[in-house]
Amino acid sequence: MQNLPVLPITQVLPRLVQASLQASLADTPVVLLQGPRQCGKTTLARRVAEPAGFGYLSFDDDNLLRAARADPLGFVADLPPKMVLDEVQRVPEIFTTLKLVVDRDRQPGRFLLTGSADVLLLPKLADSLAGRLEVIRLHPLAQVELRQQSAGFLRQLFRAEFGVVVATRMGLKLAELVVAGGFPAALTRQPARRKAWYQAYVQTLVQRDVRDLARIAALDVVPRLLELAAGQTAHLFNVSELASPFGLSRPTVRDYLSLLERVFLVDLLPPWHVRQINRLVKTPKLHLGDTGVASALLRLDAPALHANRALLGQLLETFVFQELRRQASGQAEPISFYHFRHRDDHEVDIVLEQGELLVGVEVKASGTVRTEDFRGLRKLQEIAGDRFACGVVLYDGEVSLPFGPRLFALPIQTLWA
Repeated sequence: MQNLPVLPITQVLPRLVQASLQASLADTPVVLLQGPRQCGKTTLARRVAEPAGFGYLSFDDDNLLRAARADPLGFVADLPPKMVLDEVQRVPEIFTTLKLVVDRDRQPGRFLLTGSADVLLLPKLADSLAGRLEVIRLHPLAQVELRQQSAGFLRQLFRAEFGVVVATRMGLKLAELVVAGGFPAALTRQPARRKAWYQAYVQTLVQRDVRDLARIAALDVVPRLLELAAGQTAHLFNVSELASPFGLSRPTVRDYLSLLERVFLVDLLPPWHVRQINRLVKTPKLHLGDTGVASALLRLDAPALHANRALLGQLLETFVFQELRRQASGQAEPISFYHFRHRDDHEVDIVLEQGELLVGVEVKASGTVRTEDFRGLRKLQEIAGDRFACGVVLYDGEVSLPFGPRLFALPIQTLWA
């Protein structure tokens, strides 16, 4: 199996959601492509839209930003019929105006918006274009994109179709992938320089986008809070632990975390539960949006991460979760993500739900897998019944192994090979 990208990073483009983006422009008046800064939104938007005759404007241009804020109605009225409007979260005033313009002409593909903040977490903005807007999420690059592979792992999961897989243990190379992350601009750098890029990226995001979204008195707390969150990635969300070092109230820390969630720096993974069973933990899990960012915040390079087995386990779980979400973004049928935890000490790192089917994924950094590693998956299988399609333990091993009906241990490279 291949462990390294087969193309130079400068030739790799985000492609998992390209077909969805093209389809949405063909039948929806307004399409919003949103995701973190520097993940490839502008590259993908222009690649898809410019051959179709779209113009392009970016609200990162401060003169353009001032003009749009001063007269949003006049600004939109003067636009050509098809436009890409980049970084639209900087001009929330424009959403109501877009609604008025689109209501007069519902022609598909009028506007392609890109945004580096999640408008779905702002109900007023989302509601203003309800029925007129389709939102597509773009993530940093997935391993399958870097290797120009198809995202077939998810199909195998829901069909429980795994043949014999023979691989080579990754060891330090696995830590290298985790530390590298998925941001294209970071991946163009040598490993020694990536950490500096990620640290500058976080600082710029806090000083610019977070400041744009909310007036925060103690803005210097936000990078430190994010660093603390990086150390708790793949843990249950504990507001008290995050608040205590800063002397802040729990509601304030929740508000700060919400801001970091809006700019895609953190994700809260909800719990999977059913009403009939009250012994399921209903606390979300905290994950960093990218393991390259998390590693830089924790000042870890690959050798240091490989030596710290506890942190490697946490970051590897986040790495797998983000890889699965990135692959899922290109699926025709939506996939929802959860975690599972039972009060009797049974847990599953990642639960995927597509239609009526459930899949469980456990992540292990070790090169061996044991029967007890399937405890949580067996509990989920018992509760879910016929809905349970498959359960897998991904590990840094050399061969795929069956561990019971619809239960498998798989080398972690199966994710992208």
